[in-house]
Amino acid sequence: MATRHEPWPATVVTAVAGVLGDTAHGLTEREIGQLLAVVKVPDADSGNKRDRLTGVLLAQQARQGASNCVIAFIKEAMAPVRYVQQPHTFSRRQDDLNEVLVHVGLRVNNQEQVARGPAAATLNEITRHASSLRAELRHRSTHPEALRYCTLVEILAKSPFHSGLEAVKSMADQLRQLAGHGLAGARLVDHGAHAGHGTARVAINANVTGPRLDEQKGLANQVKYLFSLYRNPAAHEPRLHHTVTDEELLELLTTLSMVHRRLDSAHVTS
Repeated sequence: MATRHEPWPATVVTAVAGVLGDTAHGLTEREIGQLLAVVKVPDADSGNKRDRLTGVLLAQQARQGASNCVIAFIKEAMAPVRYVQQPHTFSRRQDDLNEVLVHVGLRVNNQEQVARGPAAATLNEITRHASSLRAELRHRSTHPEALRYCTLVEILAKSPFHSGLEAVKSMADQLRQLAGHGLAGARLVDHGAHAGHGTARVAINANVTGPRLDEQKGLANQVKYLFSLYRNPAAHEPRLHHTVTDEELLELLTTLSMVHRRLDSAHVTS
């Protein structure tokens, strides 16, 4: 028997509809209709996308006395398969939704699930902390892969420690996919990106001799440095003994963005 979830405040449902029905970045009218049919929520023709979605979700929630219909709609709307060609759109909507869902102690994770997450203490706390960090990350054009592994739930929960750990994993995953093997840590870097003799498997240039070789080695050493500084201590030490400030998190994500963009343009050799 499916778990019954308590109804959400109208303000939360309205905010969810505001994200998914956003004029510039939300679902299309047709997509909204298709998704409502999938989750068996009666549709209605009422105003703009946001108002339409707000109205039908609130009406269904009232009929059922539960928020299950809203959760089901979010889950269908955020199914990763819908974003194969639009990863940036997924990251934006995921972050926007998570800023809202923190009010009901939930989050959208990367497996299309609406999962338990930290609940916000106060609206002022959320706005002050999340908005400032998010604005700065967007100002820096942070690479979407770094943000995809470091959702704003960690930031909303004031946990830059775990944000940093998750963000560094994004770099490892991209290198692992390019290199085509399942190694980790220094072995992953040595096998995939380090130019020992000739060209590295994941090459950002010809890297045979001279400055080009130094550039490739520099990238490999940078990745190793980030592993050593963030991933390894975070994986083995209690959070109490390893503090990451907001400022350090911003600097880390900026550095990871640079690494991701170099890997984006890399070519894989045999």
